[in-house]
Amino acid sequence: MSISTHILNTSTGRPAVHVPVELDFMLEGEWVTLNAAHTDDDGRVKHLLPQDEAMLPGIYCARFATGIYYERENVKGLYPYVEITFMVMPDQNHYHIPLLLTPNSYTTYRGS
Repeated sequence: MSISTHILNTSTGRPAVHVPVELDFMLEGEWVTLNAAHTDDDGRVKHLLPQDEAMLPGIYCARFATGIYYERENVKGLYPYVEITFMVMPDQNHYHIPLLLTPNSYTTYRGS
């Protein structure tokens, strides 16, 4: 059971490297942070959900600190943070939550 992510800067065609990412879980109406990580040199976080953490059904949020990335790249970006809130259903083994990013837009989907 795992959650992973990948960020591709579609304006450059390159992965967004070293972007801070947090994973939160909604517990009794409050967000609880499960992990904080950075994308690797390929723009990935392979284990956004820590390997020793059970993936429970419920609502999760991946929070990407894109403003830090844009600043490092000397780019004016519209979105300093991107939050992707998603539902984990029972009996699912893996969720891959990609982020396609440009300075003025973003999109996401459920990957494989």
